[in-house]
Amino acid sequence: MAFDRRTFLGTSAATGAAVALAGAAAGPAAAAESGSRPPRTYAFTVMGTTDLHGNVFNWDYFTDKEFDDKAHNDVGLAKISTLVNRVRAEKGRCNTLLIDAGDTIQGTQLSYYYAKVDPITARRGPVHPMAQAMNAIGYDAAALGNHEFNYGIPVLRKFQEQCDFPLLGANALDAKSLRPAFPPYSMHRLRTPHGRDVKVAVLGLTNPGIAIWDKANVQGKMTFPGLEEQAAKYVPKLRSMGADVVIVSAHSGSSGTSSYGDQLPYIENAAGLVAEQVPGIDAILVGHAHTEIPEYRVKNKATGRDVVLSEPLKWGQRLTLFDFELTWAKGSWSVAKVSARVLNSNTVEEDPEIVRLLSDEHRKVVEYVNQVIGSSTQAMSSAEGPVKDVPIIDLINHVQAETVKGALAGTEWASLPVLSQASCFSRTAAIPAGKVTLRDAAGLYPFENTLEARVLTGAQLKDYLEYSARYFVQTAPDAVVDPAKLTNAESIPDYNYDAVYGLAYDIDIAQPKGSRITGLSFRGKAVDPQARFVLAVNNYRASGGGAFPHVPQAKQVWANSDEIRNTIISWVKAKGTIDPSQFASVDWRLTRGGVPVF
Repeated sequence: MAFDRRTFLGTSAATGAAVALAGAAAGPAAAAESGSRPPRTYAFTVMGTTDLHGNVFNWDYFTDKEFDDKAHNDVGLAKISTLVNRVRAEKGRCNTLLIDAGDTIQGTQLSYYYAKVDPITARRGPVHPMAQAMNAIGYDAAALGNHEFNYGIPVLRKFQEQCDFPLLGANALDAKSLRPAFPPYSMHRLRTPHGRDVKVAVLGLTNPGIAIWDKANVQGKMTFPGLEEQAAKYVPKLRSMGADVVIVSAHSGSSGTSSYGDQLPYIENAAGLVAEQVPGIDAILVGHAHTEIPEYRVKNKATGRDVVLSEPLKWGQRLTLFDFELTWAKGSWSVAKVSARVLNSNTVEEDPEIVRLLSDEHRKVVEYVNQVIGSSTQAMSSAEGPVKDVPIIDLINHVQAETVKGALAGTEWASLPVLSQASCFSRTAAIPAGKVTLRDAAGLYPFENTLEARVLTGAQLKDYLEYSARYFVQTAPDAVVDPAKLTNAESIPDYNYDAVYGLAYDIDIAQPKGSRITGLSFRGKAVDPQARFVLAVNNYRASGGGAFPHVPQAKQVWANSDEIRNTIISWVKAKGTIDPSQFASVDWRLTRGGVPVF
């Protein structure tokens, strides 16, 4: 039987989204069951992706070759499309739905190009590659991720317009009216052989951290209440509308933690709490945390029923399958069983239809990132960046500090020393000796962060460094050193370990957390706790990302709207030559009892 897709959208005054309805009316309710008749059953599958981050192809634009990692994962929607086609062939397209849990339009140079270089917002601009691919694959709904707001609301609205499926965000509200700024939910009908459709509701929830991380883009325009609060509002409504199955697509991890401290009264990773606290949910597609969770069950406190959670690995490396079994009784469908699993995209080839569809866009971006913008006197690598002060991280910091110094010239803050923070954002970033391309420079900073300047005291900087140093595993002075085991990178991402450029200090990893920074000095003298410094800092950190102390409350004396990545590219173009001897030095090191680890 052909799939008759029927979708109702939760409407929004802010977006003007209309209720969409296609297909014939539902069939009459099935006749009452007789005691001798076997139970009527129906099975269907909901497929899910999350954190695609602009990946259409199995391609790394920063290395200019196919993506690969230690586990030999593959990425991209072209691979996901092949998996989806196989599932639909097995289950029947009429018995499947395909949804996403957000972070779609940011993350690769492909997505950046069509937001900034050849923007979709231009008059007669292109259709975003992610919209083209997801439309072609046939997505039914997608939740908003926090990175959807990185390029500003106009880009997001244009992407929304280009999608053939709804972008859902029940907790993305218009700041003035407090009405939904996007459709909160969508409703889908699946036809069964038994004369009664199954109504599947998809509720979209996004991350309240948007209010912090993209404050410049959303302040005064949108507000983002907690996931539990909005789920508790909408799930009963969806049930009253006749939903037989309620699925939540949540751009929120399952751990119950937040990376931005107590700046908002909402939990960042709240998917598990939603499952536990809000009755009436059958399954949750989890996003945001970039972890792989094939199946995770949470018992709802009110009903005692299990809610099944699943998070497919980022970038299209995995596809989640929620398998539902329903039974018909007393005039309605009820969920008898839910299970979840993930499929690995490295087991299939890219869908040639998606490759053909977007080959021109891919070619344009490859040409763009391979343009030569300068040269370097020597090769630099970030491979040891998490445990050593390496020149390539100094380059990021030097550019940031120099940019802030120039911006503050002639102001009341010009006399303060300028420091800078940066992380090892990618362990594979490299600058070659000789010609340097745009992709080489851009690869140092894969995130769309912008630059700010905040004023901190010496005492606050000491606290900041102590907090950062929790990244390292406590290691006894006589223990054998394995560089691969010196960090807590599994629980603290590399981008949440900061080195501060302009200060000299040791990190004694034999000491407990909070007591590791020794010999903190500036220009050869011990740092005065009362002295004031300007810290060049990215907007993620300044907004509370990573929950580092003091910076979010510190006075902002300058901010820039351009991405740090572009600032680095412009600096290389202006200088022409990168010479590490002009900026690189070993200012921090790991020690144990005063003895350097390396």
